[in-house]
Amino acid sequence: QVQLVESGGGLVQAGGSLRLSCAASGNILVFNDMGWYRQAPGKQRELVAQITWTGSTNYVHSAKGRFTISRDFAKNRIYLQMNSLKPEDTAVYYCRGADIGSEYWGQGTQVTVSS
Repeated sequence: QVQLVESGGGLVQAGGSLRLSCAASGNILVFNDMGWYRQAPGKQRELVAQITWTGSTNYVHSAKGRFTISRDFAKNRIYLQMNSLKPEDTAVYYCRGADIGSEYWGQGTQVTVSS
């Protein structure tokens, strides 16, 4: 079973940047798609960015133009580069990997954006 571990969260001022990293214990090629989700207090978890096995990407509207998802097969990692951060980006960010019939989640990393 593949484990996913996120890192890179923290406290940043509005307008700043963070890069989240998700390290997989196994080969990320097994996943049909991988993505970053976030959950703010009192809100449902939402998809932020997704990258498919073919490399296609998808972003939530609020992240377009500010966030970039990428992957490194050699390191079995995916990343989320977040620029121009806003207070409303504050949430716990989770990494997810999905293959046929299964999905895997990391434990999350906190991102806090101060105004």
